[in-house]
Amino acid sequence: MDTMTLLGQGFAVALTPENLMLAVAGCILGTIIGALPGLGPSNGVAILIPLAFSLGLDATAALVLMTSVYYGAMYGGRISSIMLNIPGDEPALMTTLDGYPMAKQGRAADALVLSGVASFVGALLATLGFILMAPILAQIAYSFGPAEYFALYLLAFATLGGLAGNNQAKAIIAACIGLGISMIGLNSSGMARLTFNSLYLYDGVDFLVAIVGLFAVTEVFVFIESGGKHSAIGVKIDRITLPIRDIIGTFWTMMRSTVIGFIAGILPGAGASLGSFMAYSAEKAIAKDKSRFGKGDPRGVAAPEAGNNAAAGGALVPMLTLGVPGSGTTAVLLALLMTLNITPGPTLFTDRPDVVWGLIAALLISNFVLLVLNVPMVKLFVKILSVPAWVLLPGVTMISFVGIYSISGSWFDLLLMIGFGALGYFLRKLDVPTVPIILGILLGGHMEDRLRQAMTISGGDWTYLFSSPIAIGLWIAAVLGFVAPIFLRRYIKKPQAVPD
Repeated sequence: MDTMTLLGQGFAVALTPENLMLAVAGCILGTIIGALPGLGPSNGVAILIPLAFSLGLDATAALVLMTSVYYGAMYGGRISSIMLNIPGDEPALMTTLDGYPMAKQGRAADALVLSGVASFVGALLATLGFILMAPILAQIAYSFGPAEYFALYLLAFATLGGLAGNNQAKAIIAACIGLGISMIGLNSSGMARLTFNSLYLYDGVDFLVAIVGLFAVTEVFVFIESGGKHSAIGVKIDRITLPIRDIIGTFWTMMRSTVIGFIAGILPGAGASLGSFMAYSAEKAIAKDKSRFGKGDPRGVAAPEAGNNAAAGGALVPMLTLGVPGSGTTAVLLALLMTLNITPGPTLFTDRPDVVWGLIAALLISNFVLLVLNVPMVKLFVKILSVPAWVLLPGVTMISFVGIYSISGSWFDLLLMIGFGALGYFLRKLDVPTVPIILGILLGGHMEDRLRQAMTISGGDWTYLFSSPIAIGLWIAAVLGFVAPIFLRRYIKKPQAVPD
């Protein structure tokens, strides 16, 4: 069956009234979450996952809602970057460099519209790239055996430095914590591990309990510590106009940044932050007049926004085709899929084409919905920045507790969720990333099973792990992915933000 036929079937799924309404709702919620400084797409998706289960959504509908929130949050992150000089999430950091100076020059509306168009171009072209590349990668994945999958999981952990800024050691510590948590419960041979004779732990730690605790509950603790301070808009925005000259002038910037961002998104562990940084750095490197960057250059707004939104689309490719998340948010989405008894990988495209192609069609629809929301209605979302924490805090708490309890009906899971929230808060104080913990919980069991299968097939011969060109290539990539950032950081310095 050709791609266009499958895509047509996907639109038939996505255009049902329920899924269409969920896509629009997800775009609105995601934009609001992205606009609020500090939340970001990972937290937004984690907070709303319990809502999807509370509503009783099926697999396709839940995935449509969550990926729409994901894309919406990537769009929304630029709003506080431009208006407050505070990035809504880490990928939006680069947008502050030229977005806030444009706003201070009285061009806040132009910066918001231009960044919205750049986000649309990056996300749309990345989704089209997803359509072209995902089936090809799925076919390649059929040649993967236990040794290849073990090396692939190792590659995912080796590239975790991209999730921890400049500190790989902290990412390794976080990943080890996650791998340790993944060992809790009964193993494949029926042996209880780390259960402390508690029957509640025999089934292991639920993905959603860990995710909601580490993201949503931790955020609640951070809000409490800050005293529930209000956000304040730093610059005013007048009427919305379409900056045609800036859009035309940055067209090739958007194209280049989309390609860079999409490639960065496909790399496991890299994600939108790397896509945003690389796109901005590349555009500044090829510019004839570099003096304008950091002072309100439209190219400095278009490049990171196209790059980070393209990376968001690219990160979905390894998640769906190989079962390895390309970013922190896709790690959360991977947990959602596994909770819904959907196994990502090459067979997903043949076993559940309704899920895959319905998701792709929903992403295409969401991009156009987000363009409409983020251009003429951007003034409405700017007002969201003034929402006080005392309004947001109870909502986040209620959704987290009600959602988790509705899934498991266990009081122990609620206590465990609070425990993960405390752990996340403690790690936040130490500047230790929590996404590697989630990755360790998600992939630890599968990684152990693949290693066990490889040793069983080979009779305990460890050289079997290097028995194919694909496995060797993945091992080399894992070593390079771990070592390369250590040396690159000595020569690459991030551009500094313009002081307020």
